[in-house]
Amino acid sequence: MELRRDVFQAIADPTRRAIIALVAMQAMTPTAIAENFDSSRQTISKHIQILTECELLKQEQNGREIYYHFNPKKMKEIAAFIEPYRDLWEDRFQKLESIMKKYKPKK
Repeated sequence: MELRRDVFQAIADPTRRAIIALVAMQAMTPTAIAENFDSSRQTISKHIQILTECELLKQEQNGREIYYHFNPKKMKEIAAFIEPYRDLWEDRFQKLESIMKKYKPKK
């Protein structure tokens, strides 16, 4: 049985979000990605592995180098899943803001 990583746990980590942002601009090698962080190369490789397992990054072998590409299709799937909740929470925040304005304490 193959375990699948939770994509939401993957994108919850700020380092992994930063990696996604970097790779979204251009394909990068693990070494090039790691150069942007204070963490060890091994730590960054683990983050890349998690993102790859979640299909947020795709690997491409080019000679001896491995390049990681952003997978916008997977991100679109995530966005499509989140969208109905976004509308729900926007509505709730607007109602809360309205209540807060109504009961604003007097100085």
